[in-house]
Order: sequence, then structure tokens, then C-alpha cells
Amino acid sequence: MISLNQYGFIRAGVAVPYLEVANPTFNIEEMRKLIMKASARKVQVLLFPELCVTGYSAGDLFNQRLLLESAEKELLNLLQATKETKMLIAAGIPIMADNQLFNCAVMMHEGHILGAIPKTFIPNYSEFYEKRWFASAFNRISNKVKICGREVPFNENLLLKDENSELVVGVELCEDLWMPIPPSSYHAQHGANLILNLSASNEIVGKAEYRRNLVTQQSARCMAAYLYTSAGNSESTTDVVYGGHAMIAENGTLLAEDRMNEEETLLIRDLDIELLSNDRRKFNSFIGNVDPKNYETVSFSLTSQAVPGLERHTNPQPFVPSNKEDRDERCREIFRIQAAGLAQRLAKTGIQKAVLGISGGLDSTLALLVTCAAFEKLKLPQENIIGVTMPGFGTSGRTYRNSYDLMKGLGVTTQEISIKEACIQHLTAIGHNLSGHDITYENAQARERTQILMDIANQVGGLVVGTGDLSELALGWCTYNGDQMSMYGVNSGVPKTLVRYLVTWYAEGSDKPDTKNALLDILETPVSPELLPPDELGNIEQKTEDIVGPYTLHDFFLYNMLRFGYTPSKIVLLAENAFQNYEKEEIVHWLRVFCKRFFSQQFKRSAMPDGVKVGSISLSPRGDWRMPSDASAEIWLKF
Repeated sequence: MISLNQYGFIRAGVAVPYLEVANPTFNIEEMRKLIMKASARKVQVLLFPELCVTGYSAGDLFNQRLLLESAEKELLNLLQATKETKMLIAAGIPIMADNQLFNCAVMMHEGHILGAIPKTFIPNYSEFYEKRWFASAFNRISNKVKICGREVPFNENLLLKDENSELVVGVELCEDLWMPIPPSSYHAQHGANLILNLSASNEIVGKAEYRRNLVTQQSARCMAAYLYTSAGNSESTTDVVYGGHAMIAENGTLLAEDRMNEEETLLIRDLDIELLSNDRRKFNSFIGNVDPKNYETVSFSLTSQAVPGLERHTNPQPFVPSNKEDRDERCREIFRIQAAGLAQRLAKTGIQKAVLGISGGLDSTLALLVTCAAFEKLKLPQENIIGVTMPGFGTSGRTYRNSYDLMKGLGVTTQEISIKEACIQHLTAIGHNLSGHDITYENAQARERTQILMDIANQVGGLVVGTGDLSELALGWCTYNGDQMSMYGVNSGVPKTLVRYLVTWYAEGSDKPDTKNALLDILETPVSPELLPPDELGNIEQKTEDIVGPYTLHDFFLYNMLRFGYTPSKIVLLAENAFQNYEKEEIVHWLRVFCKRFFSQQFKRSAMPDGVKVGSISLSPRGDWRMPSDASAEIWLKF
């Protein structure tokens, strides 16, 4: 069992009950049943649609006192029936105040009403006639209203704050969201990180997509979670059909959605309030020039729920879109950014030649493809790209062939320079045992290769293009003053898991059979620096992931640690939720490896060359990540 609040989660639900218009007794009972179902699943915040107690489509029956009194009476019954549920519940009901009728959301908790929020923007066009019955919050006079025997806050600018977490709830109703500046924008600026929207939006062609965009974009703009639920199919009448559109969004991502159900709907997801709070602190322009509105805050206390697991999908590859169409578009965009960055560096320096070390591995392959695209953009001949293959002690026949086939297929100038004799001479000169395949043996090769590339660049007046990727920078899996160094790193913002998809995307779109075949074989080759001799059959013996761990896990750790500032224990929880093929012990082991390497290898990142930023995670010391090289990892290892 895990505690949701301990990890910054709140379990939220959106409900669409089956209703009978103008029958509060029936409607309250249906709502009670859904509340009990939600309670059994440990929901902490539950949202019902606009005017769900009476039904939104009651029309002129809203002028009947019997309906209004019945609604209040049945609401009291609901309060008494749900006082043990430990849940914040939002429901829609008409409320009489100041000699007017208001379309309101009532906020209930443990059998008490915490407040009533009147709707601000009242639609009165096309199929909507709300001004016939309801007044706007702009017409509100009183700050209090008596309902169910108690006087409670009556304010459109009402926020509800949980005393046990960072949760702050703001409310708007239906049409409010469709305005140029929705009330939720002000709510968010005043601290709300969860917005509830009680709605009754009917169905016409194209409207569902527009609503979906409104909800997701507003959640992104407000850096908030957004719950939306609308009147269900049972309220359809005369010319109007309601579809019960229910949505749960978080910071621009739609977590769950349902609509056009014939019966009831109950969607449940765990919202990451910690994520939202971290983002707001990080993007410090979020809170600024706050409009001085008369806000009121009511405190309540949510019980921390113990649950067996998360009601939430966690993407095991956060850098990689799961949908192929989206993934291809992401790859296309990243490739363009990489090529544009390199093209600008070449154009502004007046350099017309590039030098790359081509190993037959994924990183150098992507760097070469990007360089070719940059030269095409600048209308420079591909022959001006000098690809250098530098066989060493660990070079396999497979990678050697693939490097040549790739360079030949792309039409770049090819050079081969063996580093074996130079490394033997150097290692002998420093008195190193050649049979000692240690870090000195490995790094001597990496530095020799870098020296060759730099010298050739001087010779031809070219620019050395770096091939190392973001994951290698995070782990320090590069040789200081070796492959760590270049004149411009095109892959420095691309994690290893995404490098593979970029090469795959390029291969799928290639119209050159030889190049395509070489790329496909490179994709099947184990990731290796090839600094140790191959086995007796000539196969790669040194496999990176056997040493530092799976890049899939490391990229997951990197994203969640840097993007959201999560603790190691929360990262482990999310990894357990995301990966079915790793036991918790494995995740913990490799996360400790990641933390140790990430902290101890900062000095390499502090001296890294310029490189193009392509996503939200970058380790450049000049921009996104400024970390002391001597910081302690101790508290990150205690979990």
C-alpha cells in the first residue's frame, strides 16, 4: 500500500449521474450511489455536472419554489448520507440569494457545505436561455448565503485549501471557461492548482473537440489539473442532446475522457499536485501582476488515502511519444532543430567543412545524418563532410562495415585512420601494461580519436561535430577531453532512447536501399564504446548497458528528476507503475547508480561545448542546468 499524499498525489473523480429532470429525490440518490462507488476507490475530490440536483434542462420550472425547496431538502439528505466519506464533493444546484436565483456549485466535505460559487458568465444565445432564470455573479450583493440551515461563503472568487497538502481548489461553471479570460485564470494566479468545472454543454458536430482543446489548453496555461464534467444523455430534451462529456486533464495532458454514455460515468485518476507546484516555482513568471480581486479562502482537511497502486498511466519513455504519428512528427521537428542549430553555427563562422568520427553506432550515425541535412540546408556539397572511421582495439567487423556503408551511401568524404599503433606507442611511453584493459587503456583510445578529429579540422578549416548524447552526459559516459569535447554537439539535447527513434524515423523515410539497410543494421547493433577487444568470434564484448544499466531506466530517471524535481522514492514508485519488466530491486539499484554517476560527473558537463537544445531537458551549464561540480549525492542515495 502507498500513501497518495506522501507522494504529492490527489485521487480525483468526475461523475455523470443518470438523472430525471426536475426530480431532486431521484437525482440525489443516483449521486449518492456514485459517491459511494468513488469512496470505495479512495477518491478524495469528486465533481458532478452543472445543476445536477435539479437537472440543467428544467427550463421555467426553475421559477417554481417547490423545485428549489426540494433541491435544498434533498441536498441536506445527501450531506447526512455522505458525512463519513472524507471527500470534497462539488455539485450543481440553483440557489436563491439577494432576491435573485444563481446557478451555483456547492462544495461539500464531511457533511458540511464549505461554500457556494455562483456562475459568472451566463449564456443567452442559440439554444441557451440562462438569463431568463439566473443572475450572474456580477450581480451578487451578499458574501454569505444560507443553505441547508447554515450560513456559508457565497463568492465566485472562493478557493478551498487542503490543510494536509499543497492542494488548492478553484471552481468555474461551464460558460466561464469559454470566455477570453476565464475565472480559472485568476484562480490559478491566486494559488489554485486544481480547477473544477461543472458544465452542461450540449453536443453538436465539432463541439467535443473544441471543448477538449479548451480544457487541455487551460490546464496548461494555468499549470493546473482540470476536472470537467457535463450533463449526461439523460438530460437530452426537445432539440438538444447532452453527451456527458467527462475529462480529467493535467498541465496540458488529457489523462482520461468519456462521453456519450447511455448510463452513468465515473472517471478516476491520481493528480500529481507536486508536479504542478514544482513547475510553478520553476517557471517564476507564472505568478506576477496578479489582478487584485477579492479572494476568499476556506480551509478543509483531506485524509491521506492508502491505496494498492496508482490510478494513473506513467509513460515508461517520457522523451518519446507513444503514438507513432506523434512520434514521427516529434522526430521530424527535432531533426529540423538539430540541423538548423548546426547550420547557423557554420554560417556565422563562415566554416564550410565538418569533421565527424563515424563508429557505426547510433550516436555518430544520427550526428552524420543531421550534418548532411545542415549542409543541404546551406547548399554545401556533401563531400565537404569528412567522416573519419578510426578502428581501435575493440572495433568489430560489423560496426566497421556499417560505418563505411553509411558514409558511402550519404556521399560524404571518407577517411580511415587506425588508432592502434598510436595508442600502443602512447601506452608504452607512459609505462602502461598493454594487457591491462583498464580505464587508462580505454580512455587513451577515446582521446586519440578526438585528437585526430581536431587535427583534421585544423588541416581542412573545418568544424568538429560532437556525437555524444544527453544520456551519456547525464551519466558521464564519455572521456574527459576525449569524446566529451567537440566544436558543436548536435546530439547533446537528445536522450539515448530518442536517438534510436530518430534513426528509425530517418531509415523508414530513406529512398536509398543501401543507406536504409546500413541504418537498420546499426539499429540492431548493441550499444558499445568498443574500447575493449571483441570476443573470439569477433562480436562486441563490451556492452554499455551491462555496465551502466538500461538506458530506458536512466532516461526515465533523468526526465523525472530534472523536469519535475521528484525525490528518488517517488521516482521508484513511478518506475514501478511504468515498467512491468523490472523488479523494484532492479529499479532501486540502477537509480542509485544513476544518482552516483550524475553527481560525480558534473565536472564534465561544466566543460561541455555548445550544443543544440531540442527539448525541456538540457544539461548545458550555460542555460538549463547549473550545478556545482562538487555537490554531494548523499541525501539522494538515502531511499
